[in-house]
Amino acid sequence: MSALTLKVALALTAQALNAGRQTSAAPLTVAVLDSGGHLLALQREDGASLLRPSIAIGKAWGAIALGKGSRLLALDAQQRPAFFAALNGMGQSDIVPAPGGVLIRDAQGQVIGAMGISGDTSDIDEQCAISAIEAQGLRADAGVAV
Repeated sequence: MSALTLKVALALTAQALNAGRQTSAAPLTVAVLDSGGHLLALQREDGASLLRPSIAIGKAWGAIALGKGSRLLALDAQQRPAFFAALNGMGQSDIVPAPGGVLIRDAQGQVIGAMGISGDTSDIDEQCAISAIEAQGLRADAGVAV
């Protein structure tokens, strides 16, 4: 697969929401971006709070923009807070350096997009993303092993 399609993006969001329901997660919001950072799919569960779409997009956008999962971005942000503060406002979206933004790689390891999830703890958000990506036969890259 060389590009992420709408059909796959919708399947990813459905799978992520299903993973959230299976683990009794708080209401989730799921964003899927293509490799250029363009929004393909966004779904917000009933009861998810107002900022969840922006947070989910920011997690995915950060992963695409900087080429690494948002768990690793969170570690980087702790070491270089001024750099991360400067990044917000530079791109088309803010970067949210917290786990839950996962790069989507094809079988050859090429980045074809990113998924961002917000709603529960960052660890649960990230696990739902990884589960959904792997269920679609793709490779999840969260930055570091959890």
